[in-house]
Amino acid sequence: MAPEWLALGLLGGFFLMLMIGIPVGITLAASGFVFGFLGFGETLFHLLPARIYGVVGNYQWLAIPLFVFMGVMLEKSRLAEDLLDVIGHLAGGLRGGMALGIIGVGVLMGATTGIVGATVITLGLLTLPTLLRRGYDPAIACGAICASGTLGQIIPPSLVLILLSDIMQLSVGTLFAAAVMPGLLLAGLYAGWIVLMGMLRPDSMPPVPLEERNALSRRDLWLRVFKVALPPVALVVAVLGSIIGGVAAPTEAASMGALGSLLVVALARRLSLDVLREVMRSTTRISAMVLFILICSQVFSLAFRGLHGEQLIEDLFALLPGGVNADIWFLMALIFVLGFFLEWIEISYIAVPLFLPIFTAANVDPVWLAMLITVNLQSSFLTPPFGWALFFLRGVAPPEITTRHIYMGVLPFVGLQVAAIVLVFAFPAIATWLPKAIGW
Repeated sequence: MAPEWLALGLLGGFFLMLMIGIPVGITLAASGFVFGFLGFGETLFHLLPARIYGVVGNYQWLAIPLFVFMGVMLEKSRLAEDLLDVIGHLAGGLRGGMALGIIGVGVLMGATTGIVGATVITLGLLTLPTLLRRGYDPAIACGAICASGTLGQIIPPSLVLILLSDIMQLSVGTLFAAAVMPGLLLAGLYAGWIVLMGMLRPDSMPPVPLEERNALSRRDLWLRVFKVALPPVALVVAVLGSIIGGVAAPTEAASMGALGSLLVVALARRLSLDVLREVMRSTTRISAMVLFILICSQVFSLAFRGLHGEQLIEDLFALLPGGVNADIWFLMALIFVLGFFLEWIEISYIAVPLFLPIFTAANVDPVWLAMLITVNLQSSFLTPPFGWALFFLRGVAPPEITTRHIYMGVLPFVGLQVAAIVLVFAFPAIATWLPKAIGW
């Protein structure tokens, strides 16, 4: 059988196993082993050890458990609860002020935790009952929580950026710097939508009652702002500033972040042996999952390349009219559609490596392309039926919240994510300005 047909069989077998519910790591390895063996026999097993050693021996992967530890530890500090209350008071009589507070908390938690599940669950548990009690429209409240919870996928430090740095052979620091402006752009679009809806539908997002705002003096309010915001902001500056400024490598900065998160939780008097044990258990589980998929993906990519799968992709792109721009939008459309059914890790290790040689040959700026992909991957957490942010919120939402509320609430934010992709495509400097400004 021709290798190209085996490559198609490899892709078909992979998607079939995913659809019937087999975990992605096992699916990658099993399909790669079967079709790789059919294509070139035992040679696969001779080449594989060097590929796997290249993964487990890569120094930069130490950043994964350290950043995950930082995120899980900060989840225990109840950062979201304190920040949301403070921002709600700062917003004063602005309609939608509490929803803007959720966006702000999402930005800060994204820059400190980077874990979508933790952010959405935390915001859902702490803020959704409060928003409903204050008269917020359930769909708007659910949409704001789900959307802000996904900001950790683009605002560094982000596991998406770390994995893309390996797939696209780019510096982690460069991607961290490039992601700052697109991440803030996305948060700005979310905030703008909240303000607009507050103007168009004022009854759907009432402000914090006047008597409640007056109960807290301005001096006490700014004191709380200082106490609540300073520790996480200092941690973000220490971690991202040291990476972007070239003071520390990402792995070294991640260790600073892990230590800093311990100090933040300890200063908040929420550090205990039980908390530390739970954090270590969660960190080990998440890190093992990511690294297992990394190792299994080596089997898949080795088999696909050996079966001339890359040539198939080149032939496919050659059929597309419109040149490189059409190729980019084809990739964006594919990632967006895959996001309805697959997780971001699966999409990253399926679509990006397959199409990357095409864009490399066309001299497309890899940093700009990486940011387009990263913004696009955000949508995989929000698009029904398998958007994980929707599942996370559904699991912690009060009984009066229906699945329809959640789905209808996220649709405008999915549209805003598409708008962000268009803006980054039309204005590449959004992604490339900061890395060039600091000399990366």
